[in-house]
Amino acid sequence: MRPMTLRNPMSEARSHSRAPFVALAGLLSLLVLTGCGDDAQAGEEGRTASGAESGEGVSTRVINVETLELTRGPFTETVRIAGTVQANRDVVVSAEESGVIRQLLVEKGAVVQAGQPLARIDDALLASQVREAEARAQLARETWDRRKRLYEEDGVGNELAYLEARYSAEQTEAAVETLQERLDRTVIRAPISGILEDREVEVGTMVSAGTPVFRVVEVDPVKVTGGVPERFAAEIRRGTPARVTFDALRDEEFHGEVAYVGSTVNPRNRTFPMELTVPNRGQVVKPEMVANVSLTRRELEDVVVIPQDAVVRVEEGYVAFVVVEQDGQTVAQRRPLTILATQRNQVVVEEGLEAGDRLIVVGQQQVAQGDRVQVVRSREMTHD
Repeated sequence: MRPMTLRNPMSEARSHSRAPFVALAGLLSLLVLTGCGDDAQAGEEGRTASGAESGEGVSTRVINVETLELTRGPFTETVRIAGTVQANRDVVVSAEESGVIRQLLVEKGAVVQAGQPLARIDDALLASQVREAEARAQLARETWDRRKRLYEEDGVGNELAYLEARYSAEQTEAAVETLQERLDRTVIRAPISGILEDREVEVGTMVSAGTPVFRVVEVDPVKVTGGVPERFAAEIRRGTPARVTFDALRDEEFHGEVAYVGSTVNPRNRTFPMELTVPNRGQVVKPEMVANVSLTRRELEDVVVIPQDAVVRVEEGYVAFVVVEQDGQTVAQRRPLTILATQRNQVVVEEGLEAGDRLIVVGQQQVAQGDRVQVVRSREMTHD
């Protein structure tokens, strides 16, 4: 049997009477919260719109750049080629008479002067022949003198004997001169001034006429030869200035002029030969060294020259950017360029830039027309 529960009529009445008030309180709280949220959202939207209208909170791009103030000056355009050094004169000295080398007068590597004796060939046989010929010549002269006096002064003798005596004297004198010249040639002499580069004989060597015995080279000045591309044929001519350097001589620089320009083009490499002469005091330049040759193609005066890195390639050609003041702000301005010439990392601008322009040389790849810029470094143009 379940226990009986007794209900209190007064408690139930109070409980039923509070329920509507609790529900009403909850509804009022919900309405208040909803209203507050709408007011907050509306305030935020109002502030955002106000900021947009006033410009607050909108960032403007400012790019740091470096500039170069342009000036006018000279510009030299060159043609660079590789050349080879040759001795100005390179002579192989040969014996002119046959015989045995009896004496060597100069050591290899010595500096010699034109006409200086280098070696002697045994001359005993030729010397005796010269003495014999001189004796014959002396007899022939005396015979001619006597016949001349008898025929011209006394009228003794005939014309034929007179002529025979005359021509005999002349022949014997010529024979003496020939033998004396051969005797002189037993002394081998330097044909030019230079350096005794090679010696092919020793004392006791038997030589004949035409045997190479020495090599003498002249290396001050030296010749530099090379091939110039055919497209420069109208610009490279005799007298063109040139500058020559060598990888092996980093601190040395030589200057000269083109002394020879070939008349034909090599069909294999499409170049024409060129030769120039440069001084070689101290003889530091050696024949067969490789030379770096810069030939002056043309010289321009009073032109605008800019670094090649400052030029920007676009679809329609080339442009550069300069810094200008516009509406109180520093902005980048785009300039189309007409290029006249280029040389290494320099460009000659024919149209598009003028002296006094502030050219952007760092940051030019990041800017566009009208961008605000800040110049962090500025320098002036210098001309070498």
